[in-house]
Amino acid sequence: MPASTLARFQRITPQQLRAFEASARLLSVTQAARELFVSQPTVSVQLKELAETLGEPLFEQSGRQIRLTQAGKLLYQTVRELAGCWQRLESELAAIHGLVRGKLKIAAVTTAEYFVPDLLGPFARAYPGIEIELSVENRDRIVQRLSQGLDDLTVMMLPPAELDLDSQAFQTNNLIVIAPANHPLSNKKLRLNELSSERWLMREAGSGTRKVTAQFFAEQQFQPNIVMSLGSNEAIKHAVAAGLGIAVLSDLAVNQPAWSNTANGLTTLDVAGFPIARQWYLVWRRDTPQSATARGFISYLQQQAKE
Repeated sequence: MPASTLARFQRITPQQLRAFEASARLLSVTQAARELFVSQPTVSVQLKELAETLGEPLFEQSGRQIRLTQAGKLLYQTVRELAGCWQRLESELAAIHGLVRGKLKIAAVTTAEYFVPDLLGPFARAYPGIEIELSVENRDRIVQRLSQGLDDLTVMMLPPAELDLDSQAFQTNNLIVIAPANHPLSNKKLRLNELSSERWLMREAGSGTRKVTAQFFAEQQFQPNIVMSLGSNEAIKHAVAAGLGIAVLSDLAVNQPAWSNTANGLTTLDVAGFPIARQWYLVWRRDTPQSATARGFISYLQQQAKE
């Protein structure tokens, strides 16, 4: 590397790269500053100095939003690759002495939050030196995280076909129809078209549950009367219990201790075609070498499945 280029790159600071990575990932200087616990002017100054050092603009304004320039896209890819290299080095160094320390980054879709902690608990107790970072988002955001390579492993129901991924199915996910406990159709065997006049509550666009439900309804040529979209399973359960409508949710979300019987306001309708059976998958990028901690967790999960 020419001495002049090396001298220029040596002026780049870790703070500038952190500010750039967060701003590029979130496409928002304000959100980046909030995530990094610094002021917005501080992030703006770091981005300006970084752009001046590289001699290229990194962002451009698009209306009220910012987007990466070509140089910004190249830098973001490089920063992500560097971060992955350091994480793998940290993990491989830890692997020299076994899984005694290291970091495991897992992302999960929202419904998986009901069981992923139960998977992680025994693993964390077996390897107390492993730091576990769990991010919970809806499916669209999880797909973005996969495309950006932000996590070691991902737990989801519908791995995106457009990405080069490996996956391992490990658990069944049953989607059921829930209604208020005093619903007149409870304790009856129903055809789906008998629910055409019901008020349907759905998860928000971008949710895996909504995607699967919409696909099933389309296959059955059923047009639900959707009156409300809600952003979480808990919101839907409370809305159904309050008599606002019926909904489709994973049985994992419904069969929790606080919601396990009709005294708590919910019942399951016996509808032809339900439950809709899908699989939970552990997913990872094929083009990214797995860390020792990720390999260890996959092996642990495989062993648990055999027991």
